[in-house]
Amino acid sequence: MKKICSLFLSLFLLSILAQAQTPQEIQIVDPPFWWVEMPVNELQLQLYGEELGHYRASVEYSGVEITAQYAVDSPNYLFLYFDISEDARAGTMPITLTRDGKSITLNYELKTRESQEGRHQGFDASDVIYLMMPDRFANGDPSNDSVEGMLEAADRFNPERRQGGDIQGVMDHLDYIKDLGMTAIWFTPIIENDMSADYGAYHGYAATDLYRVDRRYGSNKEYKKLVEEAHQKDMKVIMDMIHNHIGDRHWWMDDLPTSDWVHDIEEYGTTNFRGAVASDPYASEYDSDKLMNGWFVKEMPDLNQKNELLADYLIQNTIWWIEYSGIDGIRMDTYVYPDQQYMARWAKEVLEAYPNFNIVGESWVNTVPAEAYWQYDEPGVDDGYDSNLPSVTDFQIANAIRQAFNEDFGWLNGLSKLYYVLSQDFVYADPMLNVNFLDNHDMGRIYETVGKDEDYFKMAYAFLMTTRGIPQVYYGTELMMGHENRGGDDEAWRQTMPGGWPDDDRSVFTEKGRTDKENEILDWISELTTWRKDAAAIHEGRLVHFVPENNTYVYFRVHEKQTVMVVMNANEEPYTFNRTRFAEILNGFEHGVNVVSGEKIDVSGDFEVSGKTTGVWELR
Repeated sequence: MKKICSLFLSLFLLSILAQAQTPQEIQIVDPPFWWVEMPVNELQLQLYGEELGHYRASVEYSGVEITAQYAVDSPNYLFLYFDISEDARAGTMPITLTRDGKSITLNYELKTRESQEGRHQGFDASDVIYLMMPDRFANGDPSNDSVEGMLEAADRFNPERRQGGDIQGVMDHLDYIKDLGMTAIWFTPIIENDMSADYGAYHGYAATDLYRVDRRYGSNKEYKKLVEEAHQKDMKVIMDMIHNHIGDRHWWMDDLPTSDWVHDIEEYGTTNFRGAVASDPYASEYDSDKLMNGWFVKEMPDLNQKNELLADYLIQNTIWWIEYSGIDGIRMDTYVYPDQQYMARWAKEVLEAYPNFNIVGESWVNTVPAEAYWQYDEPGVDDGYDSNLPSVTDFQIANAIRQAFNEDFGWLNGLSKLYYVLSQDFVYADPMLNVNFLDNHDMGRIYETVGKDEDYFKMAYAFLMTTRGIPQVYYGTELMMGHENRGGDDEAWRQTMPGGWPDDDRSVFTEKGRTDKENEILDWISELTTWRKDAAAIHEGRLVHFVPENNTYVYFRVHEKQTVMVVMNANEEPYTFNRTRFAEILNGFEHGVNVVSGEKIDVSGDFEVSGKTTGVWELR
């Protein structure tokens, strides 16, 4: 009981403004408010407070009725379900809770929806996504580096701890991101992660309150403001979510609603991390249970999405954030680890509510078919499972790129890796929706991976910008950021951006603060990425590629408005290409214009391309 009372007091102090209109007996109301005229009629309220499970609710509000209410294993929860019809109007809805003659009234707010214009836009192959870790990008508000009552403060001397980056830091540099040619931003989760400093939860994947932005990043209002400012600059925002697990300091863990709210670590242990098990037709029950019911790490309790109350809670939390913030898409972490049927239901219900929206699932598996399993099925296809998921993270493209420039050329090796991975696209419902990347926050940086070879780096980036799908660029790539002899993952892959902190001795956000080499590569990346914004052939054109030969790879993006030729020559020396081989595309074209330099190449006959170069030409 002392533990529960301590939890009540802590939550009261942290939420005093929100509770000003909430009776003392009710400590937590999730979601904190809702809207009328929503695309879904059902509302689940999770109420938490001592002995609330013994109360019964009633409501008298036009257009609203209670359809169900549930007490659960813990006597301190009450789950209410409402039907909110089209006739309901915005206002304060009194919910009366009674028990043994005692009455509590919760005045619950139903808001008017904002205009939907310019919100929930989705993302597609016309976009380029810029990925950041907010803690590592820029510190726009040093006053929130340490927040009273939270377990971890910023420590600039320890790369495994919080560095103090925040939402304001991202807002301060939206113009920098836009000028790079990026059209969408995604950063690792901003939801509260009030975990022990020893765990290092700056990454954001150990949530302790699913309805609250971490105060060390800012507030819910600041996040909403960020989305609005990004939209004003014609950029989209993708929110990172996690439904597989929470942090072990989530307030649920002090008083679980039901005995099966999270999986039992004593029974399942940690996951086997073998994502392919989910799509394996021969998988054992043991391996499947281990994958989906095992904990990711001991600090991350594994949620049981088979629990209907929890499943409804998570789906509603998603819809709440979409409606509240106006985000354009979601990146769902560890997509292959939760219950498969739940994830299919979640994607279906979210996309039915917001038809223009898009979702990309992190499907970190090792083969193309296992990757394709997680994308929605085409009409008429029946493999026993339809995920309803539009986009997947294409780890197979990432792996192929990282191998292509670290192997000698051969029948299956080097540049051939790019050809073979793309040749398997027939297994995807729509490979143009795949999100491609060179690296991310869980992988070594691409510049380091290609041996700090600038030419290979440029070749990899040019491929990312011109192949099929949706490119994602990890922050710092525009500076050709490497590891610089740093230490472990936190320091090597997740550096802070120089100039993002008031005491930095230089700022890479300004031309003057960058080195000559950084300015050179940033200008090149900006030119290519900005060109891509209006490149119809890249957004919508068909891909035609030719079998790699002699350490070269040639492909075209063909659209009725534009044809683009991409030539990769990984040899040290120039290489002459026989025009006849590519005549099916080149016939009718005399020359190409380099999309970055503006230089012309004559394609009326055989043509030569410099060594260790990827040339991108618009054909004329």
